[in-house]
Amino acid sequence: MSAPRFYSVSEAARMFGISPVTLYRAINAGEFPAVRIRGRLIVPAKAVEAMSDAAMVEQGVVDAAGWVASSAGGAA
Repeated sequence: MSAPRFYSVSEAARMFGISPVTLYRAINAGEFPAVRIRGRLIVPAKAVEAMSDAAMVEQGVVDAAGWVASSAGGAA
């Protein structure tokens, strides 16, 4: 079975140990990466993995809002 490329907001929130409402608010504020398809939001698995990896490498707290801004690289 291959790893998922995207997670639902509920799945991603569960992984982070936060409520889906908190994650929806962060996404809507531009503080967390997501893809909108016809009104439905999904979270790229790579974003979750990259944030987790960054926290491990830095051995500290990764601010999702700062991480999103620095990793945007001109993506629209």
